[in-house]
Amino acid sequence: MWLLPQAFVVGGKLKLCIRQVMPTPAVSLKFHKFRRRFGIAAPRVVIRSHVSWQWYLLPGSLLVLLLLAGGWLLMQRNEAGAVGKELQELRLLVQAQQSELDSLRSTAETRHNAVSIERATQRQLLSRIKELELENGALKEDMRLFERLIPVVGEEAVVRVENFRVTQDEGGRYRYRLLVAFQPSRQKPQFVGRLQLAVGYLLNGVEHQLLVPEKPEAIQEYQLAVKHFLRREGGFELPPGARLVAVEARVLQGATLMSKRLAQL
Repeated sequence: MWLLPQAFVVGGKLKLCIRQVMPTPAVSLKFHKFRRRFGIAAPRVVIRSHVSWQWYLLPGSLLVLLLLAGGWLLMQRNEAGAVGKELQELRLLVQAQQSELDSLRSTAETRHNAVSIERATQRQLLSRIKELELENGALKEDMRLFERLIPVVGEEAVVRVENFRVTQDEGGRYRYRLLVAFQPSRQKPQFVGRLQLAVGYLLNGVEHQLLVPEKPEAIQEYQLAVKHFLRREGGFELPPGARLVAVEARVLQGATLMSKRLAQL
C-alpha cells in the first residue's frame, strides 16, 4: 500500500491530505527495480581513469629485474655457503688423513728391524750401482762424440750426423733426435744445407719408403745452418698398421748428399 499526498482548496485555503492507494503488481515490480538500481541496495560503480599499457611497462620491467637480481644474489649466497662448507669438510678430511699418515709412519718406523734395514740398504746400493753404470756409459759416449767433434788443423770442412735416435709415441707417431756436427775450415766457416729422413716401413707385407718432409712447403723447416753443431728434433707418422723397419738421416747441400746415418731404433 502506498501513501500519496493530495491537495484540496477549502474556503480559500489549501489543505493537504494523504490518501492510501493500493499499487498494482506491475507498478510494484517497476518500483522495486527502480529502488534496486538507484537505492541503497544499488550495485557500486567505480569510475577509473584509463591509463595506457606503456605506463605499466617500465615499472613492471624494473620489478622483474629486481626479482631476478634478488634471486641471483640468493643463489650466489647459497652457492658460496655450499662451497665454504665443502672446503671446510675437505680441510677436516685432509687433517684426519695427515694424522693417520703420521701415525702409520711412526708405527712403520718403530717396527723396522735390522734385517729389513739391511735389505733396504742392499736394494738402494744395487739401484745406485745401476745408475752409476748408466751414467758412466753415457759419459763415455759423450766423450767419444766430442773427441770426434774436435777440429783437426789442415783438414777440409766435414759435416756428420751423430746420436741419431728414433722413439715411438702413441699410435703411428714417431719422434727423432739427432746432432749435426760440422768441422769448419777457413774457406767454409759455416755449413748451410737441409735435413731429410728416409723412412722404410712394411705395410701388408710390402716394403715402402717415406721421405720426410713430404710436402715442398715444409722444406723450410728442415733447413740447416751449422757453425759447429746443431741439435734437431721432430716427428713423423706412419699409416695405420705399418711397421717401422729403418730410418736414415741425410744431410744434403743442394742435391749433393753430404752425410747420412741410420737411426738406433
